[in-house]
Amino acid sequence: MKYVIKKLLTTLITLFAVSALVFFSFSVIPGNPAVSRLGTEATPEKIEKLTHEMGLDRPLPERYGEWVLNILHGDFGKSYSYNQKVTSLLSEKIGTTLILSVIAIILTVAVAFPLGIYTARKSDSKLDVVLTSLNQLIMAIPSFFSGILITLLFGFVFKLFTPGAYVSYKVNFLRCVGYLFFPALAIALPKISMVVKLLKDTALKEANKDYVVTAYSRGNATRAVFYKHVLKNAMIPVITFLGMTFADIIAGSIIVEQVFSVPGLGRILLTSISGRDYPMVQAIILLLSVFVVISNLAVDFMYRAFDKRIRV
Repeated sequence: MKYVIKKLLTTLITLFAVSALVFFSFSVIPGNPAVSRLGTEATPEKIEKLTHEMGLDRPLPERYGEWVLNILHGDFGKSYSYNQKVTSLLSEKIGTTLILSVIAIILTVAVAFPLGIYTARKSDSKLDVVLTSLNQLIMAIPSFFSGILITLLFGFVFKLFTPGAYVSYKVNFLRCVGYLFFPALAIALPKISMVVKLLKDTALKEANKDYVVTAYSRGNATRAVFYKHVLKNAMIPVITFLGMTFADIIAGSIIVEQVFSVPGLGRILLTSISGRDYPMVQAIILLLSVFVVISNLAVDFMYRAFDKRIRV
C-alpha cells in the first residue's frame, strides 16, 4: 500500500511540475498573441486593448494560479484563434488521436510479443535470420515514411481504404477504426521491431544465466524453463521500454495524422503553434504529458506482477 501511495504522490508532483513548465515556457516565448490575432489591423492602441482583454498584462503567478484552478474544473480557457472554449474544440480531436494511439498500442503488443518469443526460442534458425534482417529494415524506417508507403500500397494499389476519406467515430465507429488501422500500423511498425529485438536479446541473455542452468539440472522441460523463468525475467526491461513506447506512440500519432489526413490533435496543434494560440497549445501538451505520466505509473504497477522484489 505504501508503494502505491508513494507512486501516486510522485505522479501528482510530476503533473504539477509539468503544468508549471508548460505554462511558464510559453509565457517567455518572444511575441505577443494579440499581435498575431489582429494581423494586419494591429495598431498600438488595439494591441494594448486586446492584450488587456486577453489578460496577458497580468502577473504570471496570478495567471498561472487561475489557469490551474480552471483546469481542475475542466476548463482549459478560450482559444485565441477560434475564440471558443478549448475543451469544446478538442473534444472530438482527442477521441480520434486516442483511438489511433490505442490501435497502435494493441498492434505493437499483439505482434511484437509472439514474434519476440519466437525469435528468442528459434535463435539462429534460417527463418530467424530472415525475420531479424526484416526487423532491422523496418526499424530504420520512420513512421511518417511508413505511412506514405502504406498509403501507396494499401490505398492506391490494393484499394483497401480510400486515403483522406476519414469517417468520424461519432458517425460510424467501425469505419473509423477501419480507416485508423492503417495509420496505426505505420506508427506501430518501428515500435514492433524495437520490442522484438529487445525481447529477443534480453531473453537470450537471461537464458545463459546460472539460475536457468540450475532449472535444467532439476529436470525441467525446455519450454517450462523458458516461459516460467527466462521470459518472466526478460519481460522486466521490455515493460520499461513499452512504457516509453506508449508515450512515444501518442507523440508519433500527431505526425502520422498529417500523412493520412486524420483530423486529430496534430492538425490543430500545428495551426495553434503558428498562430500563437497558447491556450490551445498548452492544453494539448498538458494532455499529452498527463498520458505519458499515467503510462509510466501503469508501468510501475506492472513491475510488481513480474518482479516480486519490488513488493518487498
